[in-house]
Amino acid sequence: MLGGGQLGRFFVSAAHELGYQVWVLDPDGESPAGRLADRHLCATYEDTAVLDDIAARCAAVTIEFENVPAATLAHLARRLPAHPAPKAVSICQDRIAEKTFLHGNGFPHGRFAIIHGEMDIQSAHDNLFPGILKVARFGYDGKGQAAVKDRTAALAAFRTFKSEACVLEQELALDCEISVVLARDAKGRIRTFPVAENHHRRGILDISIVPARNMPPSFAADAGEIAGHIAERLDYVGVLAVEFFVSEGRLFVNEMAPRPHNSGHYTLDTCFVSQYEQQVRTLCGLPLGEPQMRAPSVMVNLLGDLWFRNGAAKKEQEPDWTKLHAIPNLKLHLYGKRAARPGRKMGHFTVVGENPDAVLKTALAARRGLGIGDD
Repeated sequence: MLGGGQLGRFFVSAAHELGYQVWVLDPDGESPAGRLADRHLCATYEDTAVLDDIAARCAAVTIEFENVPAATLAHLARRLPAHPAPKAVSICQDRIAEKTFLHGNGFPHGRFAIIHGEMDIQSAHDNLFPGILKVARFGYDGKGQAAVKDRTAALAAFRTFKSEACVLEQELALDCEISVVLARDAKGRIRTFPVAENHHRRGILDISIVPARNMPPSFAADAGEIAGHIAERLDYVGVLAVEFFVSEGRLFVNEMAPRPHNSGHYTLDTCFVSQYEQQVRTLCGLPLGEPQMRAPSVMVNLLGDLWFRNGAAKKEQEPDWTKLHAIPNLKLHLYGKRAARPGRKMGHFTVVGENPDAVLKTALAARRGLGIGDD
């Protein structure tokens, strides 16, 4: 496993339960996945001696996040199975490559322009404003993005991003945001999890509601079909997440993640197989599991901001988890990160139940009970 964050931690647990040993490569000596792994290789992703050790002694390799250096994955892929493949990862980790792929293959997407310099902003079509300027690489959770109402604002944001290559996207009037997580094996078989309805706060996923609400029944099937065709065009093997905007009754692909996704955390507690177990299965050539959902659920992200509430402005203070433990249909997952900081994903909880409205009501009440506001 290249990468040692919480997604990797869940992968390690799933692999152990299926009888596999896992090595984790991550430069952080306290990485959540590294602390559970059979061996934590605490080294940089460019350490060729460590990479050669992995290639010689491991059976296969996968990734925990898409920004693993492409050269690292390509180096390993020459000597052992690597899923997803370096080519697919390289498309997903660069917004310009991603938008070009979507456009070239006829997938629905919003209007956009590729920005390499200020002249590209000056010549951008008027219908791209207001818009969102996004750096092409290493932007996530709202980082490297700026809402721009006009060319002047876009030029200012571009300079703030140190003139890095960007994508300028037309701002859509959103009905809602949804995501599809699927698994595709080496034989091309696909299993798709139920569609999640996602709500963000300050650019970071806050709540996922499953099944998604307030959209035509055909949308879930259409989104799953589009995501499946994307996986096929990428010749993808592994777990893939595709995020969509729903705008004026139409689906638009927003972006792709070549790995399990935060909006798929709910699969741990509500599906017969989780997205992490599917990742193990695709990597190891096992039959795909059944992604059927057993009951409606709501997942709530827990960020490091919680550790600095109630007057603890400069000193961490562990939240009172007993408030969550008291709710019988709530499952808490903490990621084992040593230090909290604002915006850092520290854990999540999932509420499961038969009545979707009651589940959402319980989840929102639990969220408020921890002191999470709606700002």
